[in-house]
Amino acid sequence: MLYRGKKLSKQGLLCFPVVALLVGCGSGGSGSDSNATAQSQESGDTGEPVVTVAGAAVKGIIQQGMVTANRLIADKDGTYSLDRLAAKTVRTADDGSYELRLRGKADGWALVELSTDQHTRMVCDVLPGCDQADGGTVAFGQTLGLDSGFSLRGAGDLISETVYLTPLTHLAVALAERNSQGLSPDALAGAYTSVENWFGLSAGALHLAPPDLTRLDQLSDVSADALQVAIANAAFLALVNDNPQWSTISQVLNDMTTQVAATGQIQIVGDGDSLALSDLIAASALQASELQMTVDSATISQQLVVVEQRNVQRFETIADVYEESDTSLADSGDTTSGSDGTIENGDDTSTDTSGDPTETSDTGTAIPADAALLSWTAPLTRENGDSLSMGEIAGYEVVYGTATDAMDQSLAIGDASVDELLVDQLSEGTWYFAIRTLDTDGNRSQLSEVVYKQI
Repeated sequence: MLYRGKKLSKQGLLCFPVVALLVGCGSGGSGSDSNATAQSQESGDTGEPVVTVAGAAVKGIIQQGMVTANRLIADKDGTYSLDRLAAKTVRTADDGSYELRLRGKADGWALVELSTDQHTRMVCDVLPGCDQADGGTVAFGQTLGLDSGFSLRGAGDLISETVYLTPLTHLAVALAERNSQGLSPDALAGAYTSVENWFGLSAGALHLAPPDLTRLDQLSDVSADALQVAIANAAFLALVNDNPQWSTISQVLNDMTTQVAATGQIQIVGDGDSLALSDLIAASALQASELQMTVDSATISQQLVVVEQRNVQRFETIADVYEESDTSLADSGDTTSGSDGTIENGDDTSTDTSGDPTETSDTGTAIPADAALLSWTAPLTRENGDSLSMGEIAGYEVVYGTATDAMDQSLAIGDASVDELLVDQLSEGTWYFAIRTLDTDGNRSQLSEVVYKQI
């Protein structure tokens, strides 16, 4: 999905006042949020020094995952490889935390790896639930099994760092492996920074304890940075929902890891076969919006608003880059905007202002065959006739689905100046769309009339 356009329009969609206030939510650290650092101690068996490595495996929280760690050792040529005999395997606890020991002093770096078996479970951290390959759905906060191919990796400095294992750290390790000297400390540090930049995260964010998104009300406080990391990790599983191409989190993670290993980056927008950075950012924005409705803490709710806005802004930045590099999606300048929105596909424009969608001639805008371009105009009035200024509009919410009574997918747009949205990677069939306006006081309008496109 790709945000498009910022033409500040002064006419159009009627905005209805709604009493549904956007409720916020709260969060805190994960079960392993102590930021414990590695410590050297004497082994009771041999007197040999050992170093404790601690952290947590969080996608959702991963329980009974098998974790091992190995020191990263440089040979005489400066190429780093693993000391495979460094540690035995331990299981993650119910809060995802782990602790193991490596022989030797607390110096250098270690690679930590998680694998799964039939005992491993993961907490569903995606709203409203996690779709399963068998067609079932696991509710938010409940656990699901993981296939045997699922794995996570992370790395850290044994002197000072807690090592968290997440999809984002997994991508960072894959990126660092492209270095000619192997998993060197410099390569790993640089890869962590690169992944943080991809997702618009603050420096050092991948070393923060990701909070359990399913237990936000039980946490006293959490930073927006930590929430943003946790929600970005949740987005990997969110991409499985309602997407027939991906049935497990392993498939999503493997697709992106393969891209990183081959090219050193994730493609910006989808090509119909592989996932893209824009997919993850869009899913992150939506999850941040959904989470605001699930918790009671006003403080954490405001943090989630910040996270949503960060993802929206990151998405718009990606859209700008893509638009500059791919003119096939450039606006032709003759877009037709109806009062309730339009859908353009390059060959016709389907509108639904009277209940009967119509088709018009080619607009000149080249839109992918599996995509729908939505456009709308900002409202000037509320339902009671009161005026509504652009400064009072916080953004919009687009909802869509394959039936008018099942528009169960949505995307929040936290920028009043945005007036276009490209929804791509749609499966064959008829797709229905509607939009509502959000104001700065948290009020939401009723949905517009529904428009549709046949894919």
